[in-house]
Amino acid sequence: MTTSFNLLGLAEPLRLALKAENYTTPTPIQLQAIPTLIRGRDLLGVAETGTGKTAAFALPLLHRLFINRSEPATPTAPRALVLAPTRELAGQIAERVNAYGRNLNIRTAVIFGGVNQSKQVNALRTGVDILIATPGRLLDLCAQRHVRLDKVSMLVLDEADRMLDMGFIRDVRKIVGFCRKDRQTLLFSATMPPSIAKLAHDILRNPVRVDISPAKVAVERIEQRVYFVGAKDKRTVLTDLLKAPKMDRAIVFTRTKRGADRVCRHLVQAGLAANAIHGNKAQNARVRALDGFRKGKVRILVATDIAARGIDVPGVSHVINFELPNDPESYVHRVGRTGRAGAQGTALSLCDHNERSYLKTIERLMQESIEVAEHPLAMMADQVATRDSPSREATRQGNRRRKRTRNRRPHRTSPAATKSSRKSEALI
Repeated sequence: MTTSFNLLGLAEPLRLALKAENYTTPTPIQLQAIPTLIRGRDLLGVAETGTGKTAAFALPLLHRLFINRSEPATPTAPRALVLAPTRELAGQIAERVNAYGRNLNIRTAVIFGGVNQSKQVNALRTGVDILIATPGRLLDLCAQRHVRLDKVSMLVLDEADRMLDMGFIRDVRKIVGFCRKDRQTLLFSATMPPSIAKLAHDILRNPVRVDISPAKVAVERIEQRVYFVGAKDKRTVLTDLLKAPKMDRAIVFTRTKRGADRVCRHLVQAGLAANAIHGNKAQNARVRALDGFRKGKVRILVATDIAARGIDVPGVSHVINFELPNDPESYVHRVGRTGRAGAQGTALSLCDHNERSYLKTIERLMQESIEVAEHPLAMMADQVATRDSPSREATRQGNRRRKRTRNRRPHRTSPAATKSSRKSEALI
């Protein structure tokens, strides 16, 4: 098996950039994808962030542009397009592409909504080889004729299932229709629901499929534990866990935006440095929060699932599920924020009585039981929750006892029937 980037057929400037980044050994998805993509084949990749997916498509994309560098960048008409569901992910892809292409004369630009478009428009006018974009802003600029896609010969759809969840599939299909028919297309998705399978069938030509199981990846590198705790006591338990010295850099996940803000306020009031990030935050606020977290100025980031696939921060020691997700795939994406690039990580979950079914579904996906951890506050809270919430069997037993009691009660007769009975007895 190939164990070095030097044997994958990449151009020398890319190999030098990888050496500067201290990348020596390709990940499984890179081993399978890079040679295939260099040959120009379409690809369907089932993989999540954290598996080396960005390099798996960015390196061959840069390689092919470098080999065909005689074609100059045309103003407003990029040669390659990468679609991403969130601003954070688009920015991080652009960062990686620039790092890998540092020795190449290849221009990149990133565009997304939530900010003024003037700088993005100016970048497109100067000519762009690789455009990294979110679907909404890209369609806006296409409608305004600031960008056209008829020269896109390489198209990458990253996190396609996430784009489906966010309602972007129609936009994606429209964007695909604007690109060249003879393009090379790459579609990456962590899951493969029917709608994504149909999209892949419609836009890919005889693709090679690369499947990297996210569940196995998470289990191998991440220590997972669950605390059973009542909903009312979760904040107390969370604060106690985060105050531990070993909590170097942690991401706390909630199900809702409002919940993220509430948890963040609670942690700040408890004397912990924390920031919240979710879809309702302004773009500048999201950038500041991520930047502060990445630089270590803030060691706790409270996030919703929208950030699960958009946060690629090295050195995240812990992920804490303040609330378990009702979708087991989301659990995998959340915990995948730690244990990256071969490092070890820890994922902790706070599970209340109403979330037990979510935990069972997650364990079925992982094909492994998650270790139950002991914590004095968590154990006490769970006992309270269990006492206050009787089991279904206890409820059924209580109903049966009440039914038997009713059946043993004497039969009551109406006053009229009693009077009639007395008359009959007198006649006898």
